[in-house]
Amino acid sequence: MEEPEHVGNSFQSDVKDHSKGNGLAKDPVPTRPPFSLPHEILFVAIICSAQLLTQAALGQAIAILRIIGESFGTTNPGQLSWFAAAYSLTVGTFILIAGRLGDILGHKKLFVAGYLWFGLWSLIAGLSVYSRSQIFFDVCRAFQGTGPALILPNAVAILGRTYPPGRRKNITFSLFGATAPSGFVLGAVFVSLFAERAWWPWGYWIMAITCALLASLGYFVIPSAAQEPSVDKSFDYLGSLLGVAGLILFNVAWNQAPAAGWSTPYVYVLLILGVLLLAAFAVVERKVSTPLVPFHTFSGKTGFVLGCIVLGWSAFGIWVYYFWQFSENLRGFSPLLVSAQLVPAGVSGLCAALTTGILLSLLHPSYIMCFAMLAFLVGNILFATMPVKQTYWLQSFFSIIVTPWGMDMSFPAATIILSDLMPREHQGLAASLVNTLVNYSISIGLGIGGTVEAHVNRGNEDLLRGYRGAWYAGIGLSGIGFMLGLYFVFDEQIRRRRGVKG
Repeated sequence: MEEPEHVGNSFQSDVKDHSKGNGLAKDPVPTRPPFSLPHEILFVAIICSAQLLTQAALGQAIAILRIIGESFGTTNPGQLSWFAAAYSLTVGTFILIAGRLGDILGHKKLFVAGYLWFGLWSLIAGLSVYSRSQIFFDVCRAFQGTGPALILPNAVAILGRTYPPGRRKNITFSLFGATAPSGFVLGAVFVSLFAERAWWPWGYWIMAITCALLASLGYFVIPSAAQEPSVDKSFDYLGSLLGVAGLILFNVAWNQAPAAGWSTPYVYVLLILGVLLLAAFAVVERKVSTPLVPFHTFSGKTGFVLGCIVLGWSAFGIWVYYFWQFSENLRGFSPLLVSAQLVPAGVSGLCAALTTGILLSLLHPSYIMCFAMLAFLVGNILFATMPVKQTYWLQSFFSIIVTPWGMDMSFPAATIILSDLMPREHQGLAASLVNTLVNYSISIGLGIGGTVEAHVNRGNEDLLRGYRGAWYAGIGLSGIGFMLGLYFVFDEQIRRRRGVKG
């Protein structure tokens, strides 16, 4: 597909000065999308596929945990949870550096390369069934997660460079967020179909084919201007090493603890080392001229947004993982039936995203984030209190309808806020922050939920008690997020009454 002749010129000349609210210098941004409507629709669809397939790959493991575990001869819940946690760990961790690499090398190049890498390790993950090694499959899942880590921040950065602040940008970012629940359901449905009708590795091999196709389409459809790298080529090598190592060690400790126990020396040693490395990372980032995480640009609003994302999406990780365990192990449902039960989440998520795109132009983002935290909270409460033999159409159905509003209100709100705070040449940094915390928090949520479950399920003798304990942890996390959201709503009202900006 050839690009319209005006694409390149539009990025170069059709710009206006946009003053950032954080005091940064004026930054040229395009006044309109640089392509025809059909081209724009295809462009947005390809960009949104990044979020779609990221969550689809998460659903690929959660939906058939027991079936994959049987292939590798394991039924240990602590080991099974790594099938999902290893993937989310690397998605969240390596996004931290992928956004900056996109700024330096070009976002389009990293987007296409990310899809090729994603496809390669999806292929190997399917082939790992022949190894009979659960650890090798965990490693494949971890490497598979580095593909979306390259794709996600650069996809968001491409959108941030293409659309100026306004309703069109709000709607586009909301559509990007809307694909999250739909993607999870899509991945769960297809892998369940293959697991029940053929062989589960086919789900991973089809993912590999899909990634190769999207890499090819992205190369031709995404405007060449999205390939323009930043003039600043500096890279924070020390910060990258400290940040990635700290995040990995901290996460491994939390997710290994349910299987090995917190009393195991290497678990708490890893946790301590992770905390120390992250503290060193924070110090280094304040000293270097081009940090991975620009703490100097952070404000109370930034902290509020990121804090809510961590709390809400950690609760989401618990919500979705234990719904599968509850439905399959206690209600006796097949993976395909549970996938079908989650289909309304995709419809609800789309409605939430479109509504959020409109509300962002009418309400202060603090209100949007508060509503999102409330949705996460209500979803976990409904699951935590539902009886085993209750019909699907009561608490299960309403929780599946409500929770996507937390996902699809929090993600676009956070992304738009940070995108508008960052200059155009550092849109990769803005994208990295939100996507890092979203995906990393899912993995941490699994570790927190697994720790609670292991301590209250009476040695795996009382599965219901363990699952409820994990959901109560999710209630605590999302409850704190909701209180944080309420605080900033009231703070915003007070500021308006006093005529204070910010």
